[in-house]
Amino acid sequence: MAAKKGSSVNIDLEKSISKLLKEVMTSTEATLTDKMKVIDRAIKLEALKQKVQDDSYGRGFFNNDDESGAEDE
Repeated sequence: MAAKKGSSVNIDLEKSISKLLKEVMTSTEATLTDKMKVIDRAIKLEALKQKVQDDSYGRGFFNNDDESGAEDE
C-alpha cells in the first residue's frame, strides 16, 4: 500500500517537541505551568500521530446511520 501524501507528522516537529520536553523537565527554573504546557503539546502530538495512523478515522462522518434512525421515531 502506498503512503498517502501528508499522512505523517513532520519529523522535525516531533524532534523539536521531544527536545523541548527533555529540556523543560530537567530545568530547575521551569515552573509547573511551563512543564504542563510542554507535556500537553507532547500529548497532542501523540494524539495526532494516532489519528494519522488510523485509516478509518473520520470516515464515519459520511455514513447516514443517524438519518435512518430518525425515521423510526
